[in-house]
Amino acid sequence: MLNKYKSLLKGSESDLSMAAEGGDSKPMSDNTALIGAGVKIEGQVVSQEDLVIAGEVKGQITAKSHHVHIANSGVLNADITANVVSIEGSVTGNISGLENVIITSSGNVLGNIECPRVSLEDGAKFKGSIEMSPAEPVAAVRNVKTHFTAADSDQVDSKAS
Repeated sequence: MLNKYKSLLKGSESDLSMAAEGGDSKPMSDNTALIGAGVKIEGQVVSQEDLVIAGEVKGQITAKSHHVHIANSGVLNADITANVVSIEGSVTGNISGLENVIITSSGNVLGNIECPRVSLEDGAKFKGSIEMSPAEPVAAVRNVKTHFTAADSDQVDSKAS
């Protein structure tokens, strides 16, 4: 999945076509924006397409129904909200993924993650907290408490002694 973004960084047309034909489940999108390694942005970035960041961004990034990919050379001091967030570079800030957050082996994240699915590859660096589907565990705990009766409590106590 990340190979299509790596080919964007190389910038050659043959690399782009090869990435589109490769093992990725989704073809290469023509609607992918690139913030190059020599670019520094301060402020709010709102994208209506996939976004590859190889430069520096300070502020906030929003791409709610798209993929935000932080390349190896990408350095972010920003909060990110996107459908999928993949990180090979460095991020300081909170990440909200609507579908998935991936921190690769070269990725470094300092901040909190809120997302239903989180992947940390071997070697990834992460310091913060992860919140995965916060509403579901509370409902499950309430369900257990309502089915736990006083008779069950006595059986547990007798087994414990």
